[in-house]
Amino acid sequence: MRIIGIDPGLRTTGWGIIQFEGNKLGHIANGICKSNPSHDLSMRLLEIFSQLKEVISLYVPTCAAVENTFVSKDAAGTLKLGQARGVVLLAPAEAGIPVFEYAPNHIKKTVVGAGHADKSQIEHMVKLQLPGIEIKGSDASDALGVALCHAYQGKYNKRVARALDQGRGL
Repeated sequence: MRIIGIDPGLRTTGWGIIQFEGNKLGHIANGICKSNPSHDLSMRLLEIFSQLKEVISLYVPTCAAVENTFVSKDAAGTLKLGQARGVVLLAPAEAGIPVFEYAPNHIKKTVVGAGHADKSQIEHMVKLQLPGIEIKGSDASDALGVALCHAYQGKYNKRVARALDQGRGL
């Protein structure tokens, strides 16, 4: 399974692609999609969408994992982030790739072990789980965390299904 993790943002959208086979994790690539802050909103959204489509076309992931939006006190900022999430969800959907969404605290809990971990803790754990990786920025690190969260979620779901099939329950 090749997973693209995406950390949506209007200025910078992080992406990270990992390969997950059996119990083996591998880093494929990571980076950021940037929009020009001097452009109007519609152009900025198009810039993110186009760059993300290019990444998907180049690396051909089999699924996408996207971080959910958190609501802040800045309603206008939250709305713009929601619009950026819209184009981030559209890019893999247009390519026929299933999209899974995860709450920020769930991602942090899965990757770091603490639901309120900070960016440096996420980056540290990503580097531990993907040795030798060169991360292209904190947004790319967060995106790799989203991809790892999805990989581990799938592994857990398979283990639960196997146990239920064998009549053991949880």
